[in-house]
Amino acid sequence: MSSAATVEFAHVAKRYPGREEYAIRDLSFTVPAGEVCVLVGPSGCGKTTAMRLVNRMIELTSGDILLDGQSILGRDEAQLRREIGYAIQQVGLFPHVNVGDNIATVPRLLGWDKPRIRARIEELLELVGLEPEMRRRYPAQLSGGQRQRVGVARALAADPPLMLMDEPFGAIDPITRARLQDEFLRLQTEIRKTVLFVTHDIDEAIKMGDRIAVLRHGGELAQFATPGELLMHPADEFVEQFVGADRALKRLALTRVRDLELRVLMSEHDRNGHVRIAADESVRDALAKLLQSGRQEGIVVDADGSERGVISIDLISRSLENPA
Repeated sequence: MSSAATVEFAHVAKRYPGREEYAIRDLSFTVPAGEVCVLVGPSGCGKTTAMRLVNRMIELTSGDILLDGQSILGRDEAQLRREIGYAIQQVGLFPHVNVGDNIATVPRLLGWDKPRIRARIEELLELVGLEPEMRRRYPAQLSGGQRQRVGVARALAADPPLMLMDEPFGAIDPITRARLQDEFLRLQTEIRKTVLFVTHDIDEAIKMGDRIAVLRHGGELAQFATPGELLMHPADEFVEQFVGADRALKRLALTRVRDLELRVLMSEHDRNGHVRIAADESVRDALAKLLQSGRQEGIVVDADGSERGVISIDLISRSLENPA
């Protein structure tokens, strides 16, 4: 397979033995190569089941799943799993071996030589923002956020075309969680893997996903759309309620300050005491800063500190009334 694989669910169904109801019923959608697709929905809707079907941790009842057009059925299960990265909420690091050996698990199974494994460990530690000496530490010596980073590094170790991530940031405090989300999005701009990402949190889905698959009870697909489409045009009442009444505010998280038509700086008064807001920030974060500062307006600046213009609460309000 290529460095990023297209994933296609083709009329996928799963019913567990001894149960009348389907965990998943007739699930069909396609994730383009290099995109993050978030599976989201209420508890018991089948989102984790759908993801575990991909690497055959659970077997299909009917239908098929294709990676780059090739069916997973008939594939050797062990080989298939070695070609798919897997990161979970509990991380699942081996406690009795150090970070380097944890990351090297799949490359060793694939028969990589020692110099290649050593180079890959060093590359991945740098990629996920951990110091080189971390390779000698054991999982118990790491913080929760550090363990999650190692878990992502291990999932990426053999350069898989597809990553499965099952609530990977779910058991972490909110501040660390936000940092890890941001770090993964930065990482994804570099590695461009295809990712199936499971979460129960619609805000996380909107932040992380290029596309979102909303599942309802019974494992039925309620809507498959980009975050913007989902917020602007929910398919039905179920999706509308699941997304939440604050859809307008959620839309602000998808828009960057630089995308607004800012007011031109007119005078020194414009700069006097106003909060400075980065052009790359989300409009939602900019609104939070304005409210926190007690000011109606703020100065928008580029990464080099140059001033772009003025953002205001009124401007943000108008952007909600007239979305692009």
